[in-house]
Amino acid sequence: MIDSANALTSGDDGYLQDMGRRLAANVGRVIVGKEEVVELALVALLCEGHVLIEDVPGIGKTTLAKCLARSLGCSFQRIQFTPDLLPSDIIGINFFNQKLSEFEYRPGPLMAQVVLADEINRATPRTQSALLEAMEERQITVDGVTRGLPRPFVVLATQNPIELEGTFPLPEAQLDRFLIRLRLGYPDEREERAILARFAEESPLDSLEPVVDAAEMTDGQRRCRRTQMEASVQDYLVGLVRATRTHPATELGGSPRASLALFHTAQALAALRGRSYAIPDDVKLMAPYVLNHRLILTGQARLRGITVEAVMAEVLDTVPVPV
Repeated sequence: MIDSANALTSGDDGYLQDMGRRLAANVGRVIVGKEEVVELALVALLCEGHVLIEDVPGIGKTTLAKCLARSLGCSFQRIQFTPDLLPSDIIGINFFNQKLSEFEYRPGPLMAQVVLADEINRATPRTQSALLEAMEERQITVDGVTRGLPRPFVVLATQNPIELEGTFPLPEAQLDRFLIRLRLGYPDEREERAILARFAEESPLDSLEPVVDAAEMTDGQRRCRRTQMEASVQDYLVGLVRATRTHPATELGGSPRASLALFHTAQALAALRGRSYAIPDDVKLMAPYVLNHRLILTGQARLRGITVEAVMAEVLDTVPVPV
């Protein structure tokens, strides 16, 4: 049964739904179509989760990340990941201030609320690992001194999965830190014509203004956690994650962090759609975006041409949905 005392009030429903509509409409001024992708990105923002946007060049990965960042009245930094980028280039350094005769901390671009990590897989593993502490614990450590990051803190990362020359694939530990992975895909003919018309004279991104400030987003994240999920739906969620661990084609299934990610994203999706409770369809819709990038297939499965998407589809078909 839904605990009405702890569930979202009708005012909270409208608050989060209105916030989502404002953000989606603002992003929609630049991004043509892709309403589902934008909604999924907003789900991640409400969970204060990190987003990996993966697709071929020219699709609009960086543009989507910039639109989300500019729609939020938060401090923003962009990091262009390259092979020569060092950990100190992103977390900051301690330098000797001769005027004060003491060491002083100079913050790196990670000391922001929204960080765009562009082409993250072009940096070396050493630099990629510098993000782990920041993404999981919302803090960074420089020369033994730990500093908290401003909240909300979200990393929007992009990568090109096709051009592998000069790239360093993200390790499993890094991928597990991303709440969801998105792919935009090519626009259809109508959308591509609309893109030509929209960008004919100037980019609408240049005039994009924030529609939600940091305090409102933080409040929305807090309210989102009140969304209820019945025990039967929680059992279904746990069953899906556990099925990925026991599937014969997987070497590594979803972790407990993946279960929590699926739980919170289902809450956020329900809240954005104006409900005070999550339903099995919320869990089922979010499962591929939350779990696919966390699954590792066996060598035999890869040789047979089995894909992660096929495994996830089979899991969704076999785990019974609560009525």
